[in-house]
Amino acid sequence: MKVKKLVLVLICIVFGFSLKAQSFKTVKELADRRIPWLVGKLNFSQIPKEEGKDVFELSSKNGLIYIAATDANSASAALNWYLKYYCYRNISHMGDNMEPLKKIPIVDKKIRIVSPYRFRYALNYCTINYTMSFYTWKDWERELDWMALNGVNLMLAPVGVEAVWQNTMARLGFTQKEIFDFIPGPAFSAWWLMGNMEGWGGPVSQNMIDQQALLEKKILKRMKELDIQPVMQGFYGMVPTSLKNKEKVNIIDQGKWAGGFTRPDFLLPTDPYFEKISGIYYSEMKKLYGSDLHFFGGDPFHEGGNSKGADLTVCAREIQKQMQLSFPSSTWILQGWQENPSTKLLAGLDKSKTLIIELFGENTANWETRKAYDGTPFIWCNVSNFGDKVSLYGKMQRFADEVYRAKTGSYNTFLSGIGIIPEGIHNNSVAIDFMLELGWHKEKVDTKEWIKNYVKYRYGKSNDTILAAWQGFLETIYSSPSINQEGGSESIFCARPGVNVQSISSWGTRKRNYDVAKFADAVKLFVAASKEFEESETYQVDKIDLVRQVNANKGDIIYQNMIDAINKKDAVAFETASKQFQKMIVQQNDLLNCNPHFSLHTWLKQATDFGTTPQDKELALRNAKEQITIWGPYDPTTNLHDYAFKEWGGILGSLYLDRWKLFEKEQLGHLKSQTITPSNYFEMERKWTTEKDLFVPHVLTNEEQNSLINAILN
Repeated sequence: MKVKKLVLVLICIVFGFSLKAQSFKTVKELADRRIPWLVGKLNFSQIPKEEGKDVFELSSKNGLIYIAATDANSASAALNWYLKYYCYRNISHMGDNMEPLKKIPIVDKKIRIVSPYRFRYALNYCTINYTMSFYTWKDWERELDWMALNGVNLMLAPVGVEAVWQNTMARLGFTQKEIFDFIPGPAFSAWWLMGNMEGWGGPVSQNMIDQQALLEKKILKRMKELDIQPVMQGFYGMVPTSLKNKEKVNIIDQGKWAGGFTRPDFLLPTDPYFEKISGIYYSEMKKLYGSDLHFFGGDPFHEGGNSKGADLTVCAREIQKQMQLSFPSSTWILQGWQENPSTKLLAGLDKSKTLIIELFGENTANWETRKAYDGTPFIWCNVSNFGDKVSLYGKMQRFADEVYRAKTGSYNTFLSGIGIIPEGIHNNSVAIDFMLELGWHKEKVDTKEWIKNYVKYRYGKSNDTILAAWQGFLETIYSSPSINQEGGSESIFCARPGVNVQSISSWGTRKRNYDVAKFADAVKLFVAASKEFEESETYQVDKIDLVRQVNANKGDIIYQNMIDAINKKDAVAFETASKQFQKMIVQQNDLLNCNPHFSLHTWLKQATDFGTTPQDKELALRNAKEQITIWGPYDPTTNLHDYAFKEWGGILGSLYLDRWKLFEKEQLGHLKSQTITPSNYFEMERKWTTEKDLFVPHVLTNEEQNSLINAILN
C-alpha cells in the first residue's frame, strides 16, 4: 500500500495535480442556485491539465452526468457546455432560458475539450460603472456564476479600492475632506482608477466606502472558490492633485481629460516618496483583501496623459519593482489601447511578469503591427460596446478569424488568452457568448454553423424560420465589415437635437454599415415565429431589441425628412415630419417599457436599492442619471454628454422626447422668421438629472404590444 501511495504522489507531482482532489463543492452550489433540476444528477472528479492547459470531460453513466475537470472553473465551463449543447439551456445578461427538463439528456459518447489558452479574460474598467455601478452581492453572485459557467478564469475586480485609497491617504496625513475630494461617486470610479479624473460624482459617504469594501471581500472569496483570478488595482503613480501642496514631490501635471476634467497628478517613480506611497498602498490592500493576489492593473498616461519629462523605461521598471516587492511574482496587466503601452514603457518591464490586454480587436491588430507588443504576452479581446449603449453589433466572424490568425501566426507564442472587454455587458448576448466559447476551440469556427446551436440553446428549440432570421442577422448587424467603428450604430431618437447630427456620442456613428432593408426582412422572419416561442423569455427580449433596431433605423429616414424640409424652408413639411418623428419616439418608449432589460426604471431602482441610507440613495440616483446624460463636468461644452445614452423606455418618453419637441418649436420659429432664443439642451438635461422620478413603466398588454410591433414593422 505504501508503494502504491508513493507512486500516486509521484504521478501527481509530475502532472502538477494535487493529491487532495477538489470536491468541486462550489460548482455543486452554483448548480443548486442556477439549475436546481440537475441536483443529484451531477458527478464531479478532477483530472490533470494537459500541457498546462485546462481540460474538461463530459460523459454519462446510470442516468448521471459525469464531469471531470482540472479545476472548479473548468468544471463550471463543462457544466455550461452540457447545458448548452445537450439540454439547450442558457443563462445570459439579457434573459434566461432555464426551464426544467423532465428527462435529463445523456452524453452518448464521452467528449474531452482542452482550452488552447491559459487565460479567458473578462471586463473593462468601464464595465464596472456602465453596467455594474450599483451591483449588490445578489447581482455579483449571479455575475460570478455566469463568468464561471463561461470559463472566465481572469477577471477585473477593482470594487472596494476606495477603502484602500482612504487608508493610504489617512496614513500620509491627508484630511478626511481631502480624501473624500479625491474619491469619486459610485458611477464614476472607473475613470478615477484609469487616472482620468478625481472626485467627480462625490462626495461618497463612509458608509458607502465600507459597503464596497465588504462587497469586494465577498467577491474575492467567491472568485477564489470558482478559480477565477482577480485583477486588482495596482499603484502606478496616480496621486491626488492635492499631494503637491502637502509634500515636496516630483510630479507631472497630467492636464485635462476628455470632458474637461482635471486629471490626478503622476508621481515620478524615481521620487523617494513613490516607494513610500506604494508600500503603504499595497500594505493596506493586503490588510483589506489578503496577500493571495497575483494580478494588478493600472495604466500610466492613459488616453493622452502627459509623460513629458519622464523616462518611461525607468518609470515602468520602478513601478513593477514596487509591485514585486509587495506581491512577489505578480503580473502587471496593461491595456493595449490607442498608443498605450508605449514602446519605451515596455522596454523597462520584465515581460515574464507582464500581460497586455489587446482591447480593440474588432477593428485593429496591434498584436501584429506592434510585434506582440515587443514580445510581451497578450490576450486578444474586443470592446464592441461603448457606454453600454443599446445597439445591435458585433463582428463575430472577425472574432473567430483574428483569434485563429493570432493563434497560428508568427506571434502565437505570446498569445496567452482571449477575452471580452466591453464597456457594458448588458447587450448582444450572442457576440459575448461566442467570444468566450472561442476560448475552448482549437480550430477556426464558422459562425454560420455555430449559430445553429446558439439558436437552440438561446430559445430552447429551433425551426427553419428563426434559423433563416439569424442567418440574416449574421449578414447584417453581426457581419464583419472592414470599416473602423466604435460600437454599434447609434439611434437618432437619443440625440441632442441639431440640423446635422452625425453621432449621438462624441466618438460614435449614426452610419449603418449593413443593409437595413435586409435586416428588417430578417426581423420580420424572426417575429413571424412569435407564436411558437411566446413562452420563451429570451425570445421576447430579443424580439423587442430587434424591433427597436428596426424602428431606430426608420427614425433616420424621418429625421432626414425633417432636415430636408428645413433646408427647403417648408414649415408645413417640417412640422409633419417632426410630429411623425415624435410619434416614433413614443412608440419606441412604449415598446421598450414592455421589458425590464430596456427600462430606465430598472437602472434607477438598482441605484436607489444600492444606497442604504437616504443620503446614499440620493447620491446614487444622481450618479445614475448624470452618467447616462450629461456625464460631466457641469459645463455645456463637455464632449462627454450622451456618451452613455440609453435607448430605454422612460428616458425616451421624457428627456429625449422633450428635447425634440423643443427642437421643433425652435425650428418652426426660424421658418416663420420669428425671433427665437436658442435652445439650452444642457440645462434641460441637468434639470432632468435632479428630478426624483423613478419612471415606473406602464407595460402594454400582449395584444397592445403585438399591435405596436406590427405597426413598426409594416
